Order: sequence, then structure tokens, then C-alpha cells
Amino acid sequence: MPDTWTTALALGAIVLVGSSVQRMAGIGFALVSAPALVMVLPATEGVALSNCAAGVISAIGLAGAWRQVRLRAMLPLVAAAAVTVPVGAWVAARLPEPALLVSMGVLVTAAVLLVLRGARVPALRGTGGAFTAGAASGFMNASAGVGGPAISLYAVNAGWTVREFVPNAQFYGLLVNVFSVTAKGLPHLAAPSWALCGAAVLAGSAIGTVLAARTPEGPARRFVLLLALAGGVTTVLKGMSGL
Repeated sequence: MPDTWTTALALGAIVLVGSSVQRMAGIGFALVSAPALVMVLPATEGVALSNCAAGVISAIGLAGAWRQVRLRAMLPLVAAAAVTVPVGAWVAARLPEPALLVSMGVLVTAAVLLVLRGARVPALRGTGGAFTAGAASGFMNASAGVGGPAISLYAVNAGWTVREFVPNAQFYGLLVNVFSVTAKGLPHLAAPSWALCGAAVLAGSAIGTVLAARTPEGPARRFVLLLALAGGVTTVLKGMSGL
């Protein structure tokens, strides 16, 4: 689809919704936005834009909470992601678009179902679990734009509280998205799209902050995950139609 004002408005709307739910529920930007972005842009471009916006949103969220980051605990997660991000970028660049869409949709759908179940996975405990989660997350973030669920599952199995999880997830999200953008480059968008997406990140963050004060965390997270599940299934169907 040509990068017109219609495309720019669609991208801005998607980023606005994703930013709002991220600030409201503490999770969900990539899960909600990445499947929608690849409906508007070519898959690799949509994932790259998701990486860019998710990195900015993580930086905004981290600004007021960086003192709560557990650097020692985050080191193995970040180190493992740094290794697998280039692999994910390499795979995404070589898959035909329909296959990439199907793979992305399956990853999103499976990740959401696991997070909804709060799956307990022995392999995700301890330092080894951190390396496993970071490696899976880095690959998924670079290839499909959805690195968060693996970190969420690690946090569940490590027994982290929500208060512990959020600042550390923002720290990790900032770094893994910087790695992903460095490996793949910026998406090729016209100036109106960049401008509207930037404004949408700021507006969505403000809207989400207001909604967070009025919405119980449990229902908000379930809403985000169900929305992401619908996006994952839709992405699979779009990919299958092109095979």
C-alpha cells in the first residue's frame, strides 16, 4: 500500500491504541499493534515500526521508574536477546511474506494463550531460565515484533510481582527494541507517517495513564490479551490466504 495520508492515519490510529493499552495495562503494545501494523504495511516494515514505537514507549515508561530496575536479574535476559535478535532479523528477511505472517500470527496466538494461562515452565526458572526467556524473546521480537510474552512468562515463573515486573520489562523492552532496530534498520515511511506515529505514542501514553487510574488491572490485562489473540488469529488467516 502506498505511504499516503490514509496509510499515515491508519498507522497513527494503531499506534495510538497500542500505546494506550500499554500504559493502561503495563503490557500489550506489540501484541495489539504488530498484527494490525502488518495489515497496513508489508510484514517486515510493520514489524520494524512496531519495534521503533515499542522502544519509545518503553523509554517513556522507564523515565520515572529506572531506579526500580534489577540490573543483575536483567543481565542474562538482555545478553541472550542480543545474541538471538540478529537471527530473528535474518529469518524474517528471508521468509516469503505469507509465511512470515502465518509464523507471526502463530507466535502471537501461542504467546497470548500461555500468558493467559500463567503457564508454569520449569525451564524458565533461575539463571538458565533467564537465558532461555531472553533468547526466545529476542528472536520473537526481531522476527515478529512480539518479545514481551517470553519475558512475562519468565516473570511469572520467577515469582515477580507486577510492581517488580513493569519497570524491568520497560528496561528490557527499550534495549531489545534498540537491538532489533539496529539489526534491521528503520522502516521506510514518509514524513506524515512518522509525524503521526510520534504524536500517537505521546497521546496514547497520556490516555493510557488516565485509563489506568480508572480501570482495574486484571480486567485491563485480560482485555488487552483477548484483543491481541484476535489480532494473532487474523494475521494467521491473512498469511494463509496468500500461501
